[in-house]
Amino acid sequence: MTAPRPPHAPAAGPGPEDVILTGDCLAEMAALPAASVDLIFADPPYNLQLKQTLHRPDASRVDAVDADWDQFDTFADYDAFTRAWLAAARRLLKPHGALWVIGSYHNIFRVGTAVQDCGYWILNDVVWRKTNPMPNFRGMRLTNAHETLIWAARSETAKYRFNYEALKALNDGVQMRSDWLLPICTGAERLKDATGAKAHPTQKPEALLHRVLVATTAPGDIVLDPFFGTGTTGAVAKRLGRRFIGIERDAEYARIAAERIARVRPVGAEAATVTASRRAEPRVPFGQLVERGLLNPGEMLHSLNGRRTAKVRADGTLVAADTRGSIHQVAASLEGLPSCNGWTYWAFMRDGKPIPIDVLRQQIRAEMSV
Repeated sequence: MTAPRPPHAPAAGPGPEDVILTGDCLAEMAALPAASVDLIFADPPYNLQLKQTLHRPDASRVDAVDADWDQFDTFADYDAFTRAWLAAARRLLKPHGALWVIGSYHNIFRVGTAVQDCGYWILNDVVWRKTNPMPNFRGMRLTNAHETLIWAARSETAKYRFNYEALKALNDGVQMRSDWLLPICTGAERLKDATGAKAHPTQKPEALLHRVLVATTAPGDIVLDPFFGTGTTGAVAKRLGRRFIGIERDAEYARIAAERIARVRPVGAEAATVTASRRAEPRVPFGQLVERGLLNPGEMLHSLNGRRTAKVRADGTLVAADTRGSIHQVAASLEGLPSCNGWTYWAFMRDGKPIPIDVLRQQIRAEMSV
């Protein structure tokens, strides 16, 4: 990884990779080539609007966010800044690229409106529920135990990457939900300065970025973080075989991030690969099973629910009772449904046992990958 470079230096070549750009995010993004990044993860200022110092019951001071970078004079100023960086970010996304942005109740609703106004298409909001949140010491409000992430495509019609099967595998074979139970950054992961204080007040846990990158990137993808802080996005990206661009205006944060990322060792190409979405797998027409002799014309297929049968024809269509058509059309007609996935509906018989026809499709896909 290259060291942080001075503010506003021009980007070289088609676009930098594995680099921390030290400077204002708007100026640095303007210097990057259009349509050059696959994913943007943004942890912008929350504009917390703290009115007084917070203390614990033992009178010790809470290390809350009170830095200049989180301060805006008015909501209008914050909104203008938000729209500016969102527009700059959208220019940098490839056509299939997507955005993740995280925030708290102080800012996420304003950010969400700006996301939609800038032309993005919201795919999900995710609630990061913290297993160990900071308590509400004054006892005047509920414990603020979550933050919200917005996941958005570049536009309503844009294609985007979603590694559904990988997230399902990550969740013990169960479909991943939009509420994520993860701890805040603590212990050895929490970076400290020379005095032992937190190096950054809002350092995000690597587990959160791990899930985001596994869900929505592939090895080799370029991930941009315009509010890089101490480099969690870069550290996880490097470990998982993704490339990154970090933008950080605070030189000390950038230095800490560079040292942190230099210590990270990539897991290797095979380990970084995630389970592909079935939609991304090669298309195999049902007729190819007939052409290859894996199923024969005249052979009977049986529904896995045991109620229906249909005969295979030489052109890869099925015929059953008074209906004929594709494996999907015939299944839907027999069940009285508007649509039906024939690959998961039909089975063929071998040695008296029903075997899903999808087994044959996966066999052909395996041959194609070899």
